[in-house]
Amino acid sequence: MKKKVSVLVAVVLGMVFTLTGCAKEKKGEEQLVPVTLNEVAHSIFYAPQYVALEEGYFVKEGIKLELVTGFGADKVMAAVLSGDADIGFMGSEASIYTYQQGAQDLIVNFAQLTQRAGNFLVAREAMPHFKWSDLKGADVLGGRDGGMPEMVFEYILKQNGIDPETDVNIDKSIDFGATAAAFLGGQGDFSVEFEPSATALEQEDAGYVVASCGVDSGYVPYTAYSAKESFIKENPQIIQGFTNALQKGMDYVNTHTPEEIAKVIKPQFPENDLESIEVIVRRYQEQETWKENLIFEKKSFELLEDILENAGELEKKVPYDKLVNVDFAKKADKK
Repeated sequence: MKKKVSVLVAVVLGMVFTLTGCAKEKKGEEQLVPVTLNEVAHSIFYAPQYVALEEGYFVKEGIKLELVTGFGADKVMAAVLSGDADIGFMGSEASIYTYQQGAQDLIVNFAQLTQRAGNFLVAREAMPHFKWSDLKGADVLGGRDGGMPEMVFEYILKQNGIDPETDVNIDKSIDFGATAAAFLGGQGDFSVEFEPSATALEQEDAGYVVASCGVDSGYVPYTAYSAKESFIKENPQIIQGFTNALQKGMDYVNTHTPEEIAKVIKPQFPENDLESIEVIVRRYQEQETWKENLIFEKKSFELLEDILENAGELEKKVPYDKLVNVDFAKKADKK
């Protein structure tokens, strides 16, 4: 048990560290523009971003990127609104919430990174013939109400004829990133986990991945980059350079093997061994987690609104053109 606890603690601590992405910056280069990016979580799920960091793509675009982990879209949004972060990386539902709340300086999404959910359902024992109906009457460690992980999970349940309110006991009280430790400690029959926690639980024989939310929910605009409308208008060259670097990272993960990708991003995950990172990257790559480009399509935004409406979180439809700007992503895709 001590070994199991130590591994999960290492994973959690690794996710807590604030990381600075200037991997290949050399002394003597022209002065770089500092940009603070607040990410919703530090996960291999976002491999293209870490490739861009480690391969020096942001530096080549004249950007010195400081990466801060916010642990939840609500906290990332708070940082963007307060000015503590220039750019936020989170579920786009957060920008819709701020719009509904009457924000004067809108939070605009300018690049979409992932097209599938990145979390997995972990059980206490192997279930090779798992069906979503197996969750009826079970205790599940879920996510925060109104957050993409929980909304997508409940969307899948409803698609399979399961009422999240009456058929399943979902615990939404545990802090983001702490569910794996709680599951290890004996809470819940199942837990909805991101990587690397899902794989860490498997490696310690403490849990077994029985389903992928990304596969069973279909293509979903899960995470995107956004900034204040005013920041984008005042700093178009920064947003374009940032997007260019991300596109290079996206190109890399779509043209390289899991082994090659794992070696590049390993410095971002010192608490994980190379073999584990390869396993996780392969899992995400095989389910087509990453887009080929960063263009946030209108149909994807409308699907997001459908999910929000299904979860009771949408007051009324929001105009796509108000909260999405695809100009930078289109230019980056043509380079």
